[in-house]
Amino acid sequence: MRVAVFIEPQQGASYADQLRLALHAEQLGFEAFFRSDHFLRMGKRSGMPGPTDSWATLAALAVQTSRIRLGTLLTSATFRMPGLLAITVAQVDQMSGGRVELGLGAGWYDAEHTAYGVPFPPVRERFDRLEEQLAIITGLWTTPPGELFSFHGKHYQLADSPALPKPAQSPRPPIIVGGAGPKRTPELAARFADEFNVPFRSVADTREVYQRVTQACQELSRPQPVYSVAQTVACGRTDGDAKRRAEAIGGPPPLYGTPDQVAEQIAQFAQAGASRVFLQILDLSDLDHLDVLMGEVLPQLA
Repeated sequence: MRVAVFIEPQQGASYADQLRLALHAEQLGFEAFFRSDHFLRMGKRSGMPGPTDSWATLAALAVQTSRIRLGTLLTSATFRMPGLLAITVAQVDQMSGGRVELGLGAGWYDAEHTAYGVPFPPVRERFDRLEEQLAIITGLWTTPPGELFSFHGKHYQLADSPALPKPAQSPRPPIIVGGAGPKRTPELAARFADEFNVPFRSVADTREVYQRVTQACQELSRPQPVYSVAQTVACGRTDGDAKRRAEAIGGPPPLYGTPDQVAEQIAQFAQAGASRVFLQILDLSDLDHLDVLMGEVLPQLA
């Protein structure tokens, strides 16, 4: 099981907070460090000091880390024009030496769009735009050097683009599609995704979503992507430590308990088909939490 650290900075985190956690995760040997792409806090938390842009953050982390992979889970297709997003991600991939992954979704959080003046189309249009963005971004990245790329869709039109810059990774950075939608999501995953992520669902629901993606891949004669999950975790060396961590984030999350218990809970997702887990860390000040996960949970997953 591959393991990534996953954070939600819109809940209240500065760049310094994120850098400290990313550097510690890298030092411990975690494979990847991912963050959400949101501009407004959720729930009752204050969200202070305010949101940070995901790709500005990842660009800075790209030059302040050396090994750990970096990415979003998930960038919203409503936030950025696809051609400009392709340039941004390719540049960050170059800055990192080829360590970037792009998670891209349709967007869902209406309130953050309203708060910052971002258009929020109906769900069907959001998925139509996501489909075109996936086609444009992968098309720009894989167009051979010296050739031009054009795209004529309902929502986006590109004419004679030089399709530059190219990312460091060849043929392109991995694309992650996620969600639990019954129709469009599996089809988009089958067409474009290197990895498919199911966030915050039960083991049974996760298995069912994987089956829909597998069926879509078979229908399109496409290879099956890597399957992954995202789950919030609160793990302690003792029951008391686990309880303290759970109380700090508002209650026990789905992955909760001592290292043995958390390892067993993750193993259930592995049995459902997941080969990568994104462990959502909500208390960014608790660096020892990463020590417990790396030192006492991850060895059991091997």
